[in-house]
Amino acid sequence: MTGLPPARGRARVRSDILTELFRVPLDPGYAQAARKRAAGALEPATWRRGTARGVLLVALLAIGFLLAVSYRYVTAAQPETTKARAGLVADVHARRATTDELQKQADQLREQVVRARDAALADSDESARLRNLEVATGLTRVHGDGIVVRLVDAPAPVDPVTGKRSSTNPGRILDRDLQDISNELWRLGVEAVSINGERLTGTSTIRTAGGAILVDFRPVTAPYEVTAIGPGSLKDEFNGSSTAKRFRAYVGTYRMQFSVDQRDGITLGAAVPPRLRYAQAPQSPAPQASPGPLPSGAPGRTATRRPASPPVPSASGGNR
Repeated sequence: MTGLPPARGRARVRSDILTELFRVPLDPGYAQAARKRAAGALEPATWRRGTARGVLLVALLAIGFLLAVSYRYVTAAQPETTKARAGLVADVHARRATTDELQKQADQLREQVVRARDAALADSDESARLRNLEVATGLTRVHGDGIVVRLVDAPAPVDPVTGKRSSTNPGRILDRDLQDISNELWRLGVEAVSINGERLTGTSTIRTAGGAILVDFRPVTAPYEVTAIGPGSLKDEFNGSSTAKRFRAYVGTYRMQFSVDQRDGITLGAAVPPRLRYAQAPQSPAPQASPGPLPSGAPGRTATRRPASPPVPSASGGNR
């Protein structure tokens, strides 16, 4: 009987603690500690973002400065570059005009030499034989009927993204194309061939230097016209050749232009006379010093010298 009041007191104390615990679930100290941790976590992140923005700003300023300096340098050097290029172009045109004038003078002098020679060798077999040889070697003007093979570059392809023309053009005329057509005409037995007025000979060269095609070191540009003087059946024979068929296939594939036309009354000028080179016998080596006198009674020795071998003639020829 005496233990009931104390039991009730313990139950009341326990219920007050539970009530207080459920009513205030978080201790103010924990809440304050959480707030401090949150503030401490934000400070490093804010500092990092500020540092990154500063570095990015410095990098942008440096790039802008470099671009400004480069632009100023380019704009300052552009007038000098344009002036130098214009000077070089003018020099090229002037030298080309001088070369053409000298070529005309050389042709006139060559005609005078031919007339004087024909007058000296009039009514002789040697004169006719000499004229035939000059025609074969391209050293005289030729007049007759023939054909003209015309080739034009295909238009450069356009980039569908940028709209600019591509630098690579598979339909562009190459030096080997002119070589193939010239060789085919020679094979058909033509009398004379020229490319854009440049007469071909047995030592002519057709090659590419940079972006230009050179015929005997003289540049030729599109459209390319290969003119040949030959028999009346030359056009049909050339059209039936494998070379003409291949170029017609190029027309359908690469859209380049290729045509063969009959032409009457063609005149082809003389080619530039080649520089002739002659074989020469090698010079004999200098004689060596004679040895001292032989002792008495010693058999005499006669020095023998191997005769110099005759020079081997060099094979002549050229590309057409």
